[in-house]
Amino acid sequence: MSQYNLHRPQYHFTPPKMWMNDPNGLVYYKGDYHLFYQYHPHDTVWGPMHWGHAISRDLINWQHLPIALQPDENGMIFSGSIVIDWQDTAGFGKEAMVAIFTHHKDGYQNQSLAYSNDQGVTWKKYFGNPILLSPNNPDFRDPKVFWYEDHWVMSLAAGNTILFYISTDLIHWEPSGSFGDEYGSTAGVWETPDLFELTVLNSAETRWVLTVGVGNGHPAGGSGTQYFIGHFDGRSFTSENPKDAILWADFGADYYAPQSWSDEPNGRRLMIGWMNNWQYANVIPTSGWRGAFTTIRELFLRRTQEGIRLIHQPIDEIQSLRNKHHHWQNEILTPGTNPLANLQGSVFEIISEFQVTDNVDLLGFYVRVGDGERTTISYSVKERRLFLDRTHSGQGDFHDGFARIHAANLNCVDNLLRLHIFVDQCSIEVFANDGLVVITDCIFPSTQSTKLELFVEGDQAIMNFLDIFELIPAQYIITEHIGQ
Repeated sequence: MSQYNLHRPQYHFTPPKMWMNDPNGLVYYKGDYHLFYQYHPHDTVWGPMHWGHAISRDLINWQHLPIALQPDENGMIFSGSIVIDWQDTAGFGKEAMVAIFTHHKDGYQNQSLAYSNDQGVTWKKYFGNPILLSPNNPDFRDPKVFWYEDHWVMSLAAGNTILFYISTDLIHWEPSGSFGDEYGSTAGVWETPDLFELTVLNSAETRWVLTVGVGNGHPAGGSGTQYFIGHFDGRSFTSENPKDAILWADFGADYYAPQSWSDEPNGRRLMIGWMNNWQYANVIPTSGWRGAFTTIRELFLRRTQEGIRLIHQPIDEIQSLRNKHHHWQNEILTPGTNPLANLQGSVFEIISEFQVTDNVDLLGFYVRVGDGERTTISYSVKERRLFLDRTHSGQGDFHDGFARIHAANLNCVDNLLRLHIFVDQCSIEVFANDGLVVITDCIFPSTQSTKLELFVEGDQAIMNFLDIFELIPAQYIITEHIGQ
């Protein structure tokens, strides 16, 4: 395997080359899911930001398109969103695709517009940019815009606050409220907000969800994503939880700046995040490219004993990559045995359900096992905690904060533990108990580390079922002139 393809994911989105971070401008229009992203086409470390662009019909296989937005006299092109202006409120043309993004120059951040009348192939910057000036705040960025009843709404990150603005034409904006005031985690600067409404499962209730990237202070170290549950009146958001409640969307180290698709044709709320961490993003051991996105997740709300919580589940479309299938059912797991001794793989999916009693100490999987290497996914019954241990996952000496153990509280209902795991060349995503807890971590093992183990410690456990699918690579088509 060439150095360029070493660790390159097989079914997680990566740039054709060079640097990528936040997803931007996610929108569906006329059969295509559009994915834009923060892109530096000339280096593998963060630098002058452009918007890269790709499209997909099925959210699995992607076509890379030429760069959509490039830096100009107003500065670099930071994160933002895209809407379809169905009613031509801005006057750019019926069903124009309108990008609302942050211009960054000389320490100032202002909001600007660009539009496309050919389904995102070519773009024109609005002649009156910027359309919203910074109020002397060095952090004033990442606009997420959507239509609410009879006006546009913008949520914007500013320090440890989310500011809200409203408009009838996408050009002229007036402030309508704010949210923050020491709510949630404020250890790092807030970024990349997203705001949407979801129905609470098995009820007629709805709540609004505000997701926020936090630049530092996540339990796994460095950057992470928190969320708030509450209400939105068309002008501003209010949380239904106390100020000191911190709700993390993902307990791994590598889930940041997530955004959801606008105008998803099936009414789903689909979200994707940058699978990286600002602690070490510029030094991860890849060659010729840096940065990957998570699997795409469908979001739901579920009422729990602790309150309403956000749950993530992998989209059904990923099942199209399933190839060879291995199945076990109703088996007794005994300490010291490994039912997976004859299996090997570096790209696969695991779906499992176990019955665990208080006599079981630890239950889980070793994946990407090789000479001195393994990544451990385990559940401690006594502690009621789920762990992902990457201290021996392979290369980790590029940053002191990388080789760590990440954990989350997880209660089992009726002694049942369900784990849905996705393993790719450089990542592991664990969805526990139907997505109530998620842990996403990058790993960088040797290509020879391909063994798998299933283990139990303490007493026996019952494996209700276990399915392992070998996954085929997704397809990525590269259009010419990507680096222009």
